[in-house]
This record gives sequence, C-alpha cells and structure tokens, in this order.
Amino acid sequence: MAWNEPGGGGKDQDPWSNPRRSGKPPNIDEAINRLQKKFGGAMGGAGGAKGIAVVGALLVGVWLLSGIYTIDAGQRGIELQFGKYTDTTTAGPHWHLPYPIGSVIKVNVDEFRDKQLKMSALTNDENIVEVRIGSQFVIADPVKYLFNVRDPDGTLSDVMQSAIREVIGSKKMDNVLTDGRTEIASLVRDRMQEMLNGYDTGLKVQSVNLQDVQPPEAVQPAFEDAIRAREDEQRYISEASAYSNKIIPQARGEAAQIDEQAKGYESKITNLALGEASRFTQLLKSYQMAPDLTRERMYLDTVAGVLAKNKSVVIDSGQSSNVFYLPLGGDQRAAPAAKTPLDPLSLPLPATPSLSDAAGARGSVTSDNRSDLRTRNAP
Repeated sequence: MAWNEPGGGGKDQDPWSNPRRSGKPPNIDEAINRLQKKFGGAMGGAGGAKGIAVVGALLVGVWLLSGIYTIDAGQRGIELQFGKYTDTTTAGPHWHLPYPIGSVIKVNVDEFRDKQLKMSALTNDENIVEVRIGSQFVIADPVKYLFNVRDPDGTLSDVMQSAIREVIGSKKMDNVLTDGRTEIASLVRDRMQEMLNGYDTGLKVQSVNLQDVQPPEAVQPAFEDAIRAREDEQRYISEASAYSNKIIPQARGEAAQIDEQAKGYESKITNLALGEASRFTQLLKSYQMAPDLTRERMYLDTVAGVLAKNKSVVIDSGQSSNVFYLPLGGDQRAAPAAKTPLDPLSLPLPATPSLSDAAGARGSVTSDNRSDLRTRNAP
C-alpha cells in the first residue's frame, strides 16, 4: 500500500521523514533542507555542498554530451536554436546545444523520392484523357524544403497537376495518345521545375514519366479502331518504303544496262560509219585517178551483186534468137526438161569491150537492155 493511501493504519508518512503528516500542503523549502541534510550526512557533513556540485557537474556534462550527433553520407544536418535555423552541417560528427535549447534535423539529400498521380486532363481539341504520371525528385536545398513550404509533398502534387493540365491543354488528343508522350513528359518536367523554383521549395525534379494515357472508357472502342487504322497506315507506309527500296535499285541497274548497250551500239555504228567513210575516201582517190574505169568497175560490181541474189539468170548473147534459161535455185519444176544439164562454160562469151567503149556499152545496156533483163529474169 502506498504511503499516502487512505487506510494506511494512521501512518500517513512521506518518504523523507517518519513524523505524521499534517493536513497542510508540503513545504518546498523544508523538503529541500531535508534533502540537503540527507546528502550532507551521507557525504560527511560539511562536504555535502561539494557533493551536490559534483553531481550537478556530472549532470551538466551528460547534458552537454547529448548534443553530439553524426551526419551520414548523403545527409545534411539542420541545426536549430530555440526553433530558429542556425547552421547546416555535412557528413561527419558534430555538436549542437542540447535539448531544449538546440536541436538538429537530418535530411537525406541524395534519396530519390517518387510521386505518383492519376488524373483527368482536357486536350486542346476539347477531349478528355486519363493520365497516369510519375515523377522523381530530390531535396536540393534542405533549408528551403523545411522552412519555406508548410507541406512540400502537397505542394508537389499541386504543381504536378497544374503542369500536366497546362501541357496537355496545349496538345491535340492524337498527339497525346500516340507519339507525343516523350515531348509532353519533358515539357511537364520543365514546367514543374519552374513552379517549384517560384515557390522556393528547395526541390529538384529529376525525371517525369508519362506512364499511361487513355481516353475515357465510354469512347475506348472507337479509340481502339483509330489505333488499328493508324497501325495499318504505318504498315502500308513500311511496305511501300520496302518496295521502293527494292524497285529503285533494280530500275537503276536496268538503266545502267541499257546505257551500256546504247554506248556499245554507238561505238558499233560510229566505227561502221568511219569504215564507210574511209572506203568512200579511197574510192574517191581511185575515181580521181581513173574516172571511167572506176565507174565501170562500180557498175560491174553492182550488176554482179544484183544477179547474185536472183534465182535464175537469162543470158542474151545478142548473136542468136535462142534464150538460155539457167535455173540457179528454188523450184526445179520451172526449168524445162533436159536429159543433160547445160554447162555454162560451153556458152559463147560476149566480146569484151575496150576501156574507151565501156561508157557507151554501159549506157546502151542501162537504157535498152536493162528493162529487157528485168522482164526475162522475172521468175
């Protein structure tokens, strides 16, 4: 039973003395005197005051030692005196005035902190999209982080919402849902940092990730159809590009081949023309030396070339009315029946004209006899 509980057998005594307590409130001075007497008796009478001083010094030393603290790597220590900021400490051991005079707040400035947010936003073409966004940030200035903003996390959420609505509000829905996500995330990060700097929060945005952007559930089927159509478009573009990459080199190869053939034909025709020109030049020189002989030679060569292509030849010696028909090829039924073939070597040769008469003889043949020869040589 406690010393001061009722029913203690009439022995209501305090722990400092045996006499019975009166109904008066305890005297503080009397209690202190009693303590001094007890400590003084325990420490030898007059040395009691000295003992109290030693105990007090020990207590003060322990109190002062309680102000020693250590800051780990990646941390900053924010020292306060009576709640007011005094200093920022880095990694290592430090000391501050102990509680309740001083205190220290440890802040991790290397830790990456995540912030996730899901919200709706309105696009530039007045469509609603569901956005899920995440950001990573660090505490760049712990003093500003602790003292300039009452609720840093809440402020960061508000800044994220404001930035994403501002950026998406400047984009069309197709751009937001397809290939514009990387650009949007970059713009949101820059805009968030501007606003955080304006609020002097001490936060630094490291990255922003636009994790998911979807249209509202009510229009999800139509959106999926649009996505499939866009994928088909990209597939057709890829197929056309592949065909272009295939057919263009093939066409270039064929063009190069045709060009080479044209160059070969050009070389052939050029050489042939040069040969004909050279032959004509030589013939001109011969004609200039002997015009009559050259003309006769050309005439005979021409007649020989023409007669060589005919199937039959009619020879008129001019000395007899008999006409000799020589089948040289083709249908043998057109030739007259004969027991022995006619030997062309047994035919009488016409008299060879002199060079001086060649021109006149050639003229008579070409004017009178040539038409007769064409008539007789007809098959």
